[in-house]
Amino acid sequence: MTLLLNGFELAKQCREQLAEKIKTLPRAPKLAVVLVGNDPASAVYVKNKEKAAAEVGIQSVVYRFDTISQKELLSLISDLNNDTEVDGILVQLPLPDDLNEKEILQAIDPAKDVDGFHPLNLGKLMIGEPAPVACTPKGCLKLIRLAKQNLTGLNALVIGRSVIVGKPIAQLLLKENCTVTIAHSKTENLPELCRHADILVAAIGKPKTVNADWIKKGAIVIDVGINRTEDGKLCGDVDFENCFDQCSAITPVPKGVGPMTIAMLLENTVEAFLKKTNIRP
Repeated sequence: MTLLLNGFELAKQCREQLAEKIKTLPRAPKLAVVLVGNDPASAVYVKNKEKAAAEVGIQSVVYRFDTISQKELLSLISDLNNDTEVDGILVQLPLPDDLNEKEILQAIDPAKDVDGFHPLNLGKLMIGEPAPVACTPKGCLKLIRLAKQNLTGLNALVIGRSVIVGKPIAQLLLKENCTVTIAHSKTENLPELCRHADILVAAIGKPKTVNADWIKKGAIVIDVGINRTEDGKLCGDVDFENCFDQCSAITPVPKGVGPMTIAMLLENTVEAFLKKTNIRP
């Protein structure tokens, strides 16, 4: 019987645990979010983050700009870095084309980088040192562990090589003693690679690319993709209905990885606060 990896319910449990932890702290952790431009998806995502933060007791402040110069944005980040009351900083991506995204992300204090995108934190992940981990990969691993706790020796295939999802989740799975392969747009014989994977993480950005013929019987499938079909419905990179019976466990879209990304952002914010204050609840 296939296990539905319900990220909506797991995220709810994570938020409840964080809310209880925050009640024991001397003050509420504070998250600063910067939103630039008028991307509708980003606006909805930031609104959901505000709602989730308030639910668990995290103070969130959102800086919204229709337009802002590189210099002004860097100045704002510098101010947030120096603000002792701010524990986490998140710059919502994507940024408008006229802004240098790489320079902006590198300007964030690594200790306040709750998105886990700073090169220092990505480097620490690579060598196995404690650091903030990108929210989506961190959530993916928690979902995988719903299906199986001990991942040692399993073959894992990650489709996608972005620094936001593909590379970090590959490192997390390596740390769990998986044998990891990263596939991408230039990979040959992708279906054959998929058929050998005990764990398949799809982060392609193309709707319903992965079908049942690609999946090893009993595999754990994590669908990171979120796409909108011609009729306006949301779907993932995996053909969910077609693949469901082939898997031992699979995430749906929506209510799979998405809710976990926000939950892990909140967790990273609390962890940043605890590290800064040296509090151990």
